[in-house]
Amino acid sequence: MEQLPRRTTAKGPAERFTSDVYVDMVVQHPEAGFSVGAVHFTPGAHTAWHSHAAGQMLHCLEGVGLVVTAEEVIVLRPGMTVWTPPNQRHWHGAVPDHFMAHLAMSGSVELAAGQDAVTWQEHVADADYRAAAARAES
Repeated sequence: MEQLPRRTTAKGPAERFTSDVYVDMVVQHPEAGFSVGAVHFTPGAHTAWHSHAAGQMLHCLEGVGLVVTAEEVIVLRPGMTVWTPPNQRHWHGAVPDHFMAHLAMSGSVELAAGQDAVTWQEHVADADYRAAAARAES
């Protein structure tokens, strides 16, 4: 058994996030093979496009957010959970006028081996973010 040290809150890097995003890692241990992060998005903040080798589960804790693929926009509200399958290109974040916090859970053999299990891609175009946010309002 091992009690893990409490980690400090980290600001999400600009190459992966638009605007201000803060991450509190709850679980990230090489032997666990999975990670859990509490991610806090300021209004309008969101990830870049990315995918996860083993998929990702997002559970909304508070606020209003979006989970977006090329085909679908899901409005994320407290208590909702969304699964993105392995290697599905997507982005997620807060709507323009609300904060949003979610638990981001993913796992893979890559993480267990100390490798990055996320493939980060380009930032979401402003027009695409606005279009997704508009769909969420309708």
